[in-house]
Amino acid sequence: MSIVLVRDSQVRAMESTVTNAEKYFGHFCSLLAAYTRKTARLRDKADQLVKQLVDFANTENPEMRATLRNFAEELARVQDYRQAQVERLETKVVTPLKFYGPQIKQTRAEIKKCKHIRSNEIKQLEKLDKLRQKSPSDRQMISQAETGVQKASADASRTTHQLEETVDAFQTQKLKDLQKIFLDFVTIEMVFHAKAVEVYSSAFQTLENYDLEGDLQDFRAKMRGVYGQKDARPRRDTAPSAAVPWSRPSQSAQSTTRSQRKEEEASEDDFPEEELEEEDLGGWDRDSINGMRTSKSRK
Repeated sequence: MSIVLVRDSQVRAMESTVTNAEKYFGHFCSLLAAYTRKTARLRDKADQLVKQLVDFANTENPEMRATLRNFAEELARVQDYRQAQVERLETKVVTPLKFYGPQIKQTRAEIKKCKHIRSNEIKQLEKLDKLRQKSPSDRQMISQAETGVQKASADASRTTHQLEETVDAFQTQKLKDLQKIFLDFVTIEMVFHAKAVEVYSSAFQTLENYDLEGDLQDFRAKMRGVYGQKDARPRRDTAPSAAVPWSRPSQSAQSTTRSQRKEEEASEDDFPEEELEEEDLGGWDRDSINGMRTSKSRK
């Protein structure tokens, strides 16, 4: 009977090992699968952020536009690494854990079989004890019962030994796989974060090198370009410059007056007509050219 108790203790220990593996490997599988899905969703959200950055960059001034586009490219590179991270987690971490479901079921079936045979051994022992108590003189029945006990005991011993080998192999493989799975998990995470730190460092430099003053100057120049004419209109009462376009009418009138005066003087002093025309046209041409250059510079 002591042998039966020893076998019972062995089976309970092996069953406990398989039960714990079933419980915790199931938790590991569900949690790491959720971790992988969360990482994939994070990748998707980051892709949306990249798209919004590019769209917003197209509305900004040149310096910010270039900075945001470069930053978006760096962020997109991180998501490429994150995509590789998701695929590796699925292949090297989640999938191997899923395979433990069938293995645990098979090991449980072996334990159930062993427990059934052990129960038969206990029944044969109890039957023999009852015969010895009720019919101690019935040697034939006692001999048959003893034979049944020996057979049941041999079956139980053989089955227990096979179960020991099965559970030992299961435990060995479980420990090796657990080590490899989490080594792969840590390696995948380290590779991703190492690459991400490298890319984020470049993104940091991109953002840090942004020329704020250049964009502000461009913005203010555009603002002056839009409102510059309103600011300049009140200056009409001041002395007009040759470079101001709206001074042409008064200068033209003065030029005409000078021309008439010089024609009168030419008629009196017999000056050549060509010189008068050259002087008159020369003043108008200078005003026209200055007006055009000023206009271009304002544009």
